[in-house]
Amino acid sequence: MLLREILTDENLSQYSVIMLDEAHERTIHTDVLFGLLKKLLKRRLDLRLIVTSATLDAEKFSGYFFNCNIFTIPGRTFPVEKLYTKQPETDYLDAALITVLQIHLTEPEGDILVFLTGQEEIDSACQSLYERMKKLGKNVPELIILPVYSALPSEMQSRIFDPAPPGTRKVVVATNIAEASLTIDGIYYVVDPGFAKQNVYNPKQGLESLVITPISQASAEQRAGRAGRTGPGKCYRLYTESAFRNEMPPTSIPEIQRINLGMTTLTMKAMGINDLLSFDFMDPPQPQALISAMEQLYSLGALDEEGLLTKLDIDDDCDDPNGNIFYRPREKQAQADQKRAKFFQPEGDHLTLLAVYEAWKAKNFSGPWCFENFVQSRSLRRAQDVRKQLVSIMDKYKLDVVSAGKNFTKIRKAITAGFFFHRSKERSTGRQPDWVIYHDLVMTTKEYMREVTVIDPKWLVELAPRFFKVSDPTKMSKRKRQERIEPLYDRYNEPNSWRLSKRRA
Repeated sequence: MLLREILTDENLSQYSVIMLDEAHERTIHTDVLFGLLKKLLKRRLDLRLIVTSATLDAEKFSGYFFNCNIFTIPGRTFPVEKLYTKQPETDYLDAALITVLQIHLTEPEGDILVFLTGQEEIDSACQSLYERMKKLGKNVPELIILPVYSALPSEMQSRIFDPAPPGTRKVVVATNIAEASLTIDGIYYVVDPGFAKQNVYNPKQGLESLVITPISQASAEQRAGRAGRTGPGKCYRLYTESAFRNEMPPTSIPEIQRINLGMTTLTMKAMGINDLLSFDFMDPPQPQALISAMEQLYSLGALDEEGLLTKLDIDDDCDDPNGNIFYRPREKQAQADQKRAKFFQPEGDHLTLLAVYEAWKAKNFSGPWCFENFVQSRSLRRAQDVRKQLVSIMDKYKLDVVSAGKNFTKIRKAITAGFFFHRSKERSTGRQPDWVIYHDLVMTTKEYMREVTVIDPKWLVELAPRFFKVSDPTKMSKRKRQERIEPLYDRYNEPNSWRLSKRRA
């Protein structure tokens, strides 16, 4: 929100004091704000900036902000005992579940918070805990198992704040959203396996990988602190003390050094910051990442040959409206799959998402309808907000809003025009290959495309003629002749460097 305000008022004239909290998280927005506010402090001597965090590299921040004063304020948390394993754990998930059961059976009352890396892992852990508790019989006090991750509907997430009934204990199994973003009363025990899932973007390959990585020491301290909010607590670290001291980095890698910078570049250009390579970042991104982002924006017509904004590129930037639309509660998976199948469109995921939106619209944007169909109302409302925002931009520039209706070809061509650099070809024996546009390319154990739509390869030549041409059939083998489309020569990279097989190498 503050970045959006700087777009319209670069001096932030409405404010005399600005406070940036949780600065250790080093999100891309806070890192850009650091540079902008540092510059603003030189112009506005009356402005005061306060940067706060429970786990901050205070000396580094002070040096960046003109050797400013450092204030250390004692916290009001209770002491937390930190317990380490004697040997490294070979299976941290199993170790986490065993630790939860040991706490439940032997420790005094108090709720448990377990940190895991993502939805699939959390669902699996909750199912396993439920089954292990059942085997212990009815003489064991009840353990209320509550997952929390971003794809879970808000009403299900909010259950983690309900106090456990007398004689029971709750265990909250969460992603690192519970590190600092939310506080759950009643937590006395934290189980920390020491891992988190991070997005890492390789600008040379254009590949975004979702990677499970060890957390930083600062994150480990944040996690332990969750056990000391209500009273003295314990943090069970499922790694050795030596690993904590010698193998974990002191702080997390700033987001600006590991994600796709396309939207950030666009926002900064809109602020009039054209020389991005000399911008005073606290931790600068790789030059290649900025250059790659500008190349992408130029390809989309958002920047001209000089790297300046074109007229119709940005007024406000929009959030990605895809998000997690569907969810599958553990106890109702078959029912959720049945409901989801009703929206399926053979042309691809983007049109399936459109079918969901249109059905929701037909029900007057009903909340209960979302619940009945296992659809995230929050994600749909965000898509609705983005649509309103786009319509207002169209109105501002006096552009007609034309509905494609049921003309799926028009819709798929529009997606192709915006995402032609996210194209891929499926190789299948015995038939023509399918060309697809994907929204994200993610690498976990192997590469996956997310949000995929089938396209006609001729559209690539029509919509991105600088990048694609029709192949010359006289110079091709029989197999190649069937494919007919090939990328144009790229003078910046070796031939075939765009292929995933080359990326892996």
